[in-house]
Amino acid sequence: MSKLKSAFFCQNCGYESTKWVGKCSSCSQWNTFVEELVQKNDSKKQVDWSSHNNEIRNFKTIALQDVKVSEENRMVTNDIELDRVLGGGIVPGSLILVAGEPGIGKSTLFLQTGLQLIDQKVLYVSGEESEQQIKMRADRLHMKNENFYLLTETSTQTIFSEIKKLKPGLVIVDSVQTLQTPFIESSPGSVSQIRECAAEFQRFAKETDTPVFLIGHITKDGSIAGPKILEHMVDTVLQFEGDRHYAYRILRTLKNRFGSTSELGIYEMTDSGMHGVKNPSEILMTQKEEHLSGIAIAASIEGLRPFLIEVQALVTQSVYGTPQRTVSGFDLRRLQLLLAVLEKRGGFHFGIKDVFLNIAGGLKVEDPSIDLAVLSALLSSFEDVPLPQLLCFAGEVGLSGEIRAVNRIEQRIAEAEKLGFEKIIVSKYNQKSLMKQKYNIEVITMSRVEELYRYLF
Repeated sequence: MSKLKSAFFCQNCGYESTKWVGKCSSCSQWNTFVEELVQKNDSKKQVDWSSHNNEIRNFKTIALQDVKVSEENRMVTNDIELDRVLGGGIVPGSLILVAGEPGIGKSTLFLQTGLQLIDQKVLYVSGEESEQQIKMRADRLHMKNENFYLLTETSTQTIFSEIKKLKPGLVIVDSVQTLQTPFIESSPGSVSQIRECAAEFQRFAKETDTPVFLIGHITKDGSIAGPKILEHMVDTVLQFEGDRHYAYRILRTLKNRFGSTSELGIYEMTDSGMHGVKNPSEILMTQKEEHLSGIAIAASIEGLRPFLIEVQALVTQSVYGTPQRTVSGFDLRRLQLLLAVLEKRGGFHFGIKDVFLNIAGGLKVEDPSIDLAVLSALLSSFEDVPLPQLLCFAGEVGLSGEIRAVNRIEQRIAEAEKLGFEKIIVSKYNQKSLMKQKYNIEVITMSRVEELYRYLF
């Protein structure tokens, strides 16, 4: 009979301790240790995957120069947005973690992805829903696939025994927090269970070259539930986010060993599933008939994709003693920095004004090139004068009031030209890259915030 041992695990990073401590020595977080029963079994039976894959692996030390590198044969899905976020398709043997809020559409998206792969055997493992619930969702998607198989199970040993019989080309697990391995005597969702289950799927994926999607939950503060080591173990981490009040969802790459970490996929949620948005610029800009103050269009880039977004600003007289600063989709500290630049370099008294800023469409933007559009929207609302139509902006603003150059300006200008804009204001320091090409859109270059104000107003 194996010995049962109690250990304490940090809920934040997964650090193991023999006794309870107030502060984790690994991640320095307070009051994160919980007690769990751990079964130390020396005769832990590992699943043998030699029959699953005909390739015989020879484990030995090898010189780096002797390693043969070949191009990865990626599994291309019918989902253009998912392929873009993953870097061109699903890499064989990769372990992909997908996290998002409850009800955001994670299960729908990957059920749809599995049903679209007609050429591959797909196993969908669900620990949260029954076969009837999954079948009802598949019927709503109006998709059929004879090579799509369901398994409602939480025990990893049962799952792996079914995998050995079926030999699927892709495995989707919904969700990793519901799995339980018999080698650990703690409840599903605990730190040790999540870590051990993920390790078992990692070993399966690497030894059989079978890609695995692990769908995960997030905590109330927006981080992925479970130990931080879970994110280190997997090859790719995807964040699925969006606002419940909007129909649009964003698939964002947080980590990717096989591609860029700055890619973005945009989906529209409909009755028939998730549909990729081919031209996000059209949905991120509202169509309005009259001129309104406080609205500016920014030429932004996420990953390899350029698109135009609408920045909305409202500046009003402060009623209370302390002026309000409220933002949605933008960094609050960045807004305070831009307001300080306007106060110091332009002489505008924003210190007695309430300032509200919103990025239209529920998008969260980190690209510094939208600084110029944010600043223009603030000035437009401050003066209560609408900006000229068919004008957009691309530039970063420095602390001394200079307009700094941004990267890949040619793609931003081409996107604005494609959508019918007549003028774009960019940094004067982007002129070197602009001299190579001629555009049908008028490119206006500026170097200071004062020049921008004189031009607009």
